[in-house]
Amino acid sequence: MTDQTHGTHDLSSKPRIQPVQEGDTRPVSVSVRLGRLQFHDSGKFRVLVLADIQDGPKVNKDTIKLIKAALDNSRPDIVIFSGNQIAGYDQAYAKTFRKRTWTPQKWSMGTAATNLRDTELEHTRELVRQEISQFLSPLIERHVPWAVTYGNHDFQCGLSNAELDEIYREFPGCLNPEPPIKRSDRPRKQPGSGLPEQYIYPCEPGTFVLPVSEDHKSDNVLGLVMFNSGDYGKLGGYGAPSQRALDFLKVAPGLVGAKSIVFQHIPVPQYYDLLKEVPATAAHAVEGYRTFAGHNYVIDETKTLPGSFLGEGISCPDVDTGEFDILKSTGGYFALLAGHDHRNRFVGSIGGLTLVATPTCGFGSYGPAPAQRAARLLEFDIRHPYEPRTQLLEFGDLVGKASSGKAYTYALNGTPDAAKEGTNLLRRPRLLAQILRKMHLKK
Repeated sequence: MTDQTHGTHDLSSKPRIQPVQEGDTRPVSVSVRLGRLQFHDSGKFRVLVLADIQDGPKVNKDTIKLIKAALDNSRPDIVIFSGNQIAGYDQAYAKTFRKRTWTPQKWSMGTAATNLRDTELEHTRELVRQEISQFLSPLIERHVPWAVTYGNHDFQCGLSNAELDEIYREFPGCLNPEPPIKRSDRPRKQPGSGLPEQYIYPCEPGTFVLPVSEDHKSDNVLGLVMFNSGDYGKLGGYGAPSQRALDFLKVAPGLVGAKSIVFQHIPVPQYYDLLKEVPATAAHAVEGYRTFAGHNYVIDETKTLPGSFLGEGISCPDVDTGEFDILKSTGGYFALLAGHDHRNRFVGSIGGLTLVATPTCGFGSYGPAPAQRAARLLEFDIRHPYEPRTQLLEFGDLVGKASSGKAYTYALNGTPDAAKEGTNLLRRPRLLAQILRKMHLKK
């Protein structure tokens, strides 16, 4: 990732964008005006990423304020939701909650119980629609198309990713295609997306690729790959993408005919290669997650852009899924962007690939201080489309002071702390905690 001066690196430099002017009723997305995802006459193309909204049926009003402000200030061609839009563990979904995809929901037997189950699931669908309508409303009002992939909490509401996909497609601007029964190399168009000329190559819910074409030409310059990175592992920690999704990753750039960038929820273990191991007593040291537990890290400034920040251990799968090797071996990818770790915000390069960590934009779960909750803007330039500029659009800069003034702790609860920054993740864990963690990993 670079700034607009080709070859220089500055995470904080700002793309030159004119905010929406009062009285301008045209679609915010230039691509909507053109009918497909396409570079503008100016040679630019913009993607706005919203990571980890992670809220219940009543979305925090500060989350909505950030989405509105980010849209008006960035004027994106497309918005990408990188997973965990739905906090499936929210109390509102308690009656249909599903802890893991492989564990059956506990329903009683009999006709009456079946009717009750159907009623509860339909109620959950309505609550999910209610939530989705709230965070999509700013996009729909501004005619901005969007796409979603899934994380480790969306399904926990009791609806599968396929069922969630169906609900998303009820809303204007959705680019998530209906997945084919078998993998197809034939593109399709998505009615209601607002992009009547846009082709989409489908795979499965949350996994598909969107070509971006050159201005006024049919040649594709760029591929936007939405990738379902999985949820949980049966042995603990986080799981792996499906084999079908991994196979699709191998061919996606060839389908588009251009290099591609991947958007997913859970980061790959290679994100740790952007860090430097240090003693636990070092300033700003953060302990790694599970496989990397017992080791402490800071940002490696020789591999990352200025302004990069490590706020928590990278929560990747325990076992390398092979995804990073696919990205490298095909030669068809230049970057991967993940969310999931709400407090991490860094950009760096390893093995010829740019890895991006994006913090939460939501106020319904844990994260950084309110002013630092953010959306991430990627601005691509036709002159060097595989070196986009990136910028975090922070709540404090765009909106100001949060309504609640709270930031939630590093846990799935709403308990604020007095420091308004959450649990201190930089302290060295006590000896007993380290021993218990190591015993858990050996099981």
